[in-house]
Amino acid sequence: MTDAAVLRLVVSLIFVVLLILAIAWISRKSGWIRPKANQALKILSVQSVGTRAHVAILEVEDARLVVGITGNQINLLHTLPPAAPSLAEPAPPVATGFHAILSRTLKRH
Repeated sequence: MTDAAVLRLVVSLIFVVLLILAIAWISRKSGWIRPKANQALKILSVQSVGTRAHVAILEVEDARLVVGITGNQINLLHTLPPAAPSLAEPAPPVATGFHAILSRTLKRH
C-alpha cells in the first residue's frame, strides 16, 4: 500500500468512529433512547433554577419526592403524597427494540 492509501484508510476510520460517537451522543441527548419503564425510580420533572442547580420531582414506590440538586449535594425539599391514579385507560406498552425506536423516530420527523 502506498502512503496515500494508508492515510486515506486512517482518515476514513477516524471519520467513522467520530460519526458513531456523534450519533450516540445526539440520540442520548435528544431522548431517542429511553431507559426501561420498570425502574423503581422515575424522574417526573426537572427544572433548572441556576447554572448548576435543579429542582426535581422523583417518584419512588408510594411517594413523590421534591429534591434540590446542586453540583455538590442533593437535598430532600418536600415529600408529596402518591399521585392519584388516572381514570384514563393505561397507555399500551411501548416496544423497546431497535426497530420500534427507529420507526417512532422516523414518524416524528
